[in-house]
Amino acid sequence: MDIATAVNTITKRGGNEEPFSAVKLTMSARSALKASGVDDTSVDFDELVRVGATLDNSAALAKVTEAWLGTLAPQAAAAYHEFRKQSIAKRNRDKNLDVALGKLLSKDRTVVNENANKDSNVFNTQRDLTAGTIARATGLKMLPPAVANAHIKGDIHWHDLDYQPYSPMTNCCLIDFEGMLKHGFKIGNATMGTPHSIQTAVVQMTQIIASVASSQYGGCSADSTDEFLAPYAMRNYDKHLQEAEEWIDDPATREKYARSKTKADIAQAMESLEYQINTLYSSQGQTPFTTVGFGLGTSWAAVEIQKAILNTRIKGLGTERRTAIFPKLVFTLKRGLNLEPGDPNYAIKELALDCATKRMYPDVLNYDKIVALTGSFKAPMGCRSFLQGWRDASGAEVNAGRMNLGVVTVNLPRIALESGGNKAQFWALLESRLDVCHEALAFKLNRAKQASPKNAPTLYMYGAFGKRLGEDDNVDDLFKNGRATISLGYIGLYEVGTVFYGPDWEHNQEAKDFSVSVVKALYDHCKQWEAAEGYHYSVYSTPSESLTDRFCRLDTEKFGTIPNITDKEYYTNSFHYDVRKSPTPFEKIDFEKDYPKYCSGGFIHYCEYPNLRQNPKALEAVWDYAYDRIGYLGTNTPIDQCFKCGFKGEFTATARGFKCPDCGNTDPATCDVVKRTCGYLGNPNQRPMVHGRHMEIMARRKHMTFGNDQIAGGK
Repeated sequence: MDIATAVNTITKRGGNEEPFSAVKLTMSARSALKASGVDDTSVDFDELVRVGATLDNSAALAKVTEAWLGTLAPQAAAAYHEFRKQSIAKRNRDKNLDVALGKLLSKDRTVVNENANKDSNVFNTQRDLTAGTIARATGLKMLPPAVANAHIKGDIHWHDLDYQPYSPMTNCCLIDFEGMLKHGFKIGNATMGTPHSIQTAVVQMTQIIASVASSQYGGCSADSTDEFLAPYAMRNYDKHLQEAEEWIDDPATREKYARSKTKADIAQAMESLEYQINTLYSSQGQTPFTTVGFGLGTSWAAVEIQKAILNTRIKGLGTERRTAIFPKLVFTLKRGLNLEPGDPNYAIKELALDCATKRMYPDVLNYDKIVALTGSFKAPMGCRSFLQGWRDASGAEVNAGRMNLGVVTVNLPRIALESGGNKAQFWALLESRLDVCHEALAFKLNRAKQASPKNAPTLYMYGAFGKRLGEDDNVDDLFKNGRATISLGYIGLYEVGTVFYGPDWEHNQEAKDFSVSVVKALYDHCKQWEAAEGYHYSVYSTPSESLTDRFCRLDTEKFGTIPNITDKEYYTNSFHYDVRKSPTPFEKIDFEKDYPKYCSGGFIHYCEYPNLRQNPKALEAVWDYAYDRIGYLGTNTPIDQCFKCGFKGEFTATARGFKCPDCGNTDPATCDVVKRTCGYLGNPNQRPMVHGRHMEIMARRKHMTFGNDQIAGGK
């Protein structure tokens, strides 16, 4: 038998079936030989593989392996028995509450730094981490055995285990702010009416954000913020115009006065929004992950709101003018509106460019490409999750008020490593892992359906989710028929390509085609599940804030240190170009543009730049080049500040954080260090991140500078 092509099916302990893997079997045997002190370099594993390939369950495979080892060396079989025993015990420890709490109390970085938006030093975050530890251990016992086992082993990752399935919560959403402000809502004991000024509208907006963030476990976004707030700004205008009529005779002067006063009100309101969001704490012990989408408004008030959002961010927070982490700003570019000189709102684009060079945000959405990829235009939920186009029973397009029900991510690099570089084995293993992912996603979906509107009144009863259900209504009315999304995530496409084609495969067309086919396979499965069940399954390019560390760490334990795969101590995010390389921004965009059509449920691109404050035209060249190629682009540029010595630029990476290159300062009280954690920004000196994410940030290289001919030609 050709051991490289053996693909018979093995029944696992969790009950799921998986193709036989010669790589996994020999790895287990090698581990036992190593534990018993045997040099395995001269051992022939072919006989073990030949016998193992005829078996149909993991228990029989274990017995055969133990017996085979016993024929090779004294104590080898005992070592394998102990190895198996410890592996099973290790998996069981993840379900043990005492062990889980012990990790928290010992401040294990994989626990306290899992979310870079949480400050684990403060009481409310500590309380949330404790509750999450209990929920995580309990949740593993609630999951189907195959799902729980696959998550613990690192074959897949059940996201947000500290909240769901213990609680039937939803993930992220586009809040229906327009409907809530227009029709009123209730939070706690207070019933809110329609606001009569933009200041009041913004106060209500932040109250809604705080309530929504405490009722789900993902990000919440405001779509078309400039457009839904504009009517409330005009109420200010009408009031000021009425005031002016009492003492100003000239109509033009009255108009000028009213606009001037309203402009000041808008600026004050947008500054208030920024400060209020950054001073909020949700019940999860973190600043609400909020995204503000804007840029399509054409009215005078909407344009002034756009300017105020950007000028507020440029100004910075507090007396030190620190960069605000939230809300994430997402500015929309649209041909004919603001893309080119001569467009009516082109000046707003120029202001957005200035803001991005100084504060990294806004990221940009390219209107036409987002519509082509997702079927309609809308801001992302959280940092990158996109809804597909959807119409209600009357045929009306609906985006605001819809949500995501959660994510399960498959560990693609592990499948590639287990395949031993054989594509038939890779596809067979992927198929079996996707069966487990489907079981996990279906369980996540069904758990969310068990919620009652009374569990989260702001979401279900008072309009955040677009419809107002009664307390005994079925929440599934908001999920079914494709209204909500449920997402299959993935990570490490670069590492998969490296297994099959080597570390520099990005310019190999065969390798590129193979990598695209992997994402398409995920897409095809999601379409099949959706057709069978009526719920929208989407492919999601997982942010991998902590998963870039977890999967790589587990695979290092399993496979050892493998050059260009596990030796980096992180896995590469989704379909991104290897961060250690320096293509031009244009080359990076061209490489990555082929993937989002198959992963439109969640994606983002970014480029790394040197300081761009004196060269916004260079950034504009990239934005313009990207417009017809990709839908969503972020700007990474050095904006760190040291308040001790006055340095501004890029701090030096160290093993634990970042330091001022001039004076060595690392104190978060006297410096402001801002890095793109994944889809959103973070302050690693203030709120540290997991080791793998830190290593990935350290590995990032600037995407090569480009000359004036490229700036002019966009190529």
